[in-house]
Amino acid sequence: MRPGPERHRARERALEILYEAQIKGRRAPEVLASLAVAPDPYAVRLLESAETHRERAERLIEACAIDWPLERIALVDRLVMTLAVGEMLLDDPPPLAVILDEAVELAKVFSTEGSPSFVNGVLAEVARRLRD
Repeated sequence: MRPGPERHRARERALEILYEAQIKGRRAPEVLASLAVAPDPYAVRLLESAETHRERAERLIEACAIDWPLERIALVDRLVMTLAVGEMLLDDPPPLAVILDEAVELAKVFSTEGSPSFVNGVLAEVARRLRD
């Protein structure tokens, strides 16, 4: 089952804002505060969770991306996965299958040909570790 287009667009917008923050060397809340029009509330929620859990997410991503230090992982892939881990750690997250599917979709659209399978594999292992 595909998530609603509103949530999909919220995830895309959250990724765009994370990317802008990274490129500008700023934090996501700073970029959010500077926007003329606030994004969808779910995008804001995703960004807040990604920011809150960023260090934990990055440690998990690096631990699960065997032989791929965090700094060698493509920026967009890293941001997609950070966003997804933040979504997994929400108080009331959507089903894991939805989070993984959406992360893979974002990787398909915004990253390289090999990114969807890489993102899926790393996030599946992250989810397993979070569950255990």
